[in-house]
Amino acid sequence: MRRAFLLCLFALSPSLYAQKVSTPPPTKPPLVSVDITKLPEGATHLDLWLLCGQSNMKGRGFMPEEPHNDPRIVMMHLKDDQWYLARHPLHLTGDAKTFQGHDNAGVGPGLAFAEVLAEQDKTAAIGIVPCAVGGSSIKLWQKGAKLYDDALRRAKLALQTTAPVKARLRGILWLQGEANANAQELPLHAERLRAMIEAFRTDLAQPDLPFIACTIGEMQPEPRLSDLKAMNDIQLALPRNVPHTACVDARDLKTHIGDNVHFDTAAQNEIGKRFADKFLQMTQ
Repeated sequence: MRRAFLLCLFALSPSLYAQKVSTPPPTKPPLVSVDITKLPEGATHLDLWLLCGQSNMKGRGFMPEEPHNDPRIVMMHLKDDQWYLARHPLHLTGDAKTFQGHDNAGVGPGLAFAEVLAEQDKTAAIGIVPCAVGGSSIKLWQKGAKLYDDALRRAKLALQTTAPVKARLRGILWLQGEANANAQELPLHAERLRAMIEAFRTDLAQPDLPFIACTIGEMQPEPRLSDLKAMNDIQLALPRNVPHTACVDARDLKTHIGDNVHFDTAAQNEIGKRFADKFLQMTQ
């Protein structure tokens, strides 16, 4: 009876239903731990990437039936700081074996990004360091604020634990802006974004560290859409204002999980590929 009622509700109002349903937790085998002090077979180097931002970087797309376990793509778990073969959801908050404590994290752009880089360079291993937090304002990503400090700690820990294989931090991916797309926050956003980038580069002693942003989704109806477009104007202008930065344009991607905010799996995978293409353009 309850199942029939829910199916009827979904048929009548899919977007309302989607807003109330969390991304299903992983149910397949537990995460596979790796020895990060050794490179996988065929790899000669390990490149690390920070994933920062809010819920669309964290990902809410529905997950594939089978986990992706490429030995050349690894991730640092959000909760225990240990290394595992990378799989969705990269921003897993639950236990690595039982998944207990998992929230609504799903498919984001990070794994598709890493897959393109691994395909382009067969000698590369990719280490993903997830740091995104849903709903987070850029104010929490300023130097000295909670999310900035935690991302910096995780970046330094990742470099420390991968020191035996001489890993290098290759860049930061950034997908954020919905939380600050309003009349009060927009005038301050460009300066806050620049300050955050400069702080990361200073604290990590990499003055030219690549930073790649992505536009947020323009799926909301007016009047909300005008603020989202204004935010994206700031994001797209970033490469003109801050050196060694780029911005992925995802404004054409309109498919979402039913809430007009969170990109669906197909859109997230496309964003990941665009992140990778942008980085490859920057390094040519």
